[in-house]
Amino acid sequence: MAQYPEFNPQPRILLGPGPSNVSPRVLKAMASPVLGHLDPDYVALMEDIKKLLRAVFQTANEITFPVSGTGSAGMESALASLIEEGDEAVVGVNGVFGTRAADCAERLGARVHRVEAEWGRIVEPAQIEAALKACKRPKLVAVVHAETSTGVLQPVEEIARLAHQHGALMVLDAVTSLGCIPVHIDQWQIDACYSCTQKGLSAPPGLAPLTLSERALAAMRARKSKCRSWYLDVSMIAQYWGAERVYHHTAPISMNYALYEALRIVLEEGLEARWRRHRQNAAALQAGLAAMGLAFVAQEGHRLPQLSAVAVPAGVGEAAIRTALLRTYNMEIGAGLGPFKGKVWRIGLMGESSRRENVVLVLNALEQLLTAAGVEIARGRALAAADAVYAQSA
Repeated sequence: MAQYPEFNPQPRILLGPGPSNVSPRVLKAMASPVLGHLDPDYVALMEDIKKLLRAVFQTANEITFPVSGTGSAGMESALASLIEEGDEAVVGVNGVFGTRAADCAERLGARVHRVEAEWGRIVEPAQIEAALKACKRPKLVAVVHAETSTGVLQPVEEIARLAHQHGALMVLDAVTSLGCIPVHIDQWQIDACYSCTQKGLSAPPGLAPLTLSERALAAMRARKSKCRSWYLDVSMIAQYWGAERVYHHTAPISMNYALYEALRIVLEEGLEARWRRHRQNAAALQAGLAAMGLAFVAQEGHRLPQLSAVAVPAGVGEAAIRTALLRTYNMEIGAGLGPFKGKVWRIGLMGESSRRENVVLVLNALEQLLTAAGVEIARGRALAAADAVYAQSA
């Protein structure tokens, strides 16, 4: 039998589009003894997780719990639970994850009206309104709050208003936004929202927080056909997370330990303070990148604070720089996707990774590597620009 060495990965500085670095407190929580998924102590933890998630989602929704799976499972759970064959769905598409939501809705039998915007730009409310007017009876509108592939922050309040005005539900992808920037489910009147654990919440990947409004629940109850997914059917999962405790599947116990501790950390810091930290570090990073002459691909005025997408300078090997960052500086940033492949770097400052020291590290590393690659950069200008931002906000 072949001998396999023990796997001992070296810690990395994770500054890509996810996962983010994980607090030692969360890792310690995962090492706690595994309980049965119906153990009374674990059931008590489940109740606390729901309460904590409601606080982070800023909602009073009763149906708020983590789906067993990554953010994509949250997306499919929300859409599969709401969509029936022939339903009309309006989906904003301005990057990879809007494209994915549209594809998912089509696979579920929906007639999808894709509202396209150029990658790097927001989907305008007027475009959504035009698509809604073209529908006979729209079932839902879905948009991505933080488009991970482009670094675009999508305004959603006006779109939610338009959706409800036309009798449709509002579905929001908050995979890259929850825990980094404001997500106000009740205030914005969002009917279904899904996220993930490995980005703004800084737990390992494996769970997808999900919340549904009473309007969404009413639509689920009014279904004429079964949900096409057994595993991701919210109406069935809710019976396990609710008072009935009806067995559905074996929950990922240790991942829920991690989520519980990660949510405690979020609320100990305070949402306002956490959002402010992400804004401040992003402002410093983006000032430094601009001082190096790097151009942002996201529309000005709609750039994410937790993920900066920048164009690779002409003549520079995109992958070579990322490899050097990993091998020389033990630091990960993300590559471009789709039409941005080979043309863009995506630098994340999410959750635990959103730290001043990481801003300094990545700016210094990029300055050295780009200078070595022949890009003319005034040495020290990037760090000076970042320091000026911190000085102004002190």
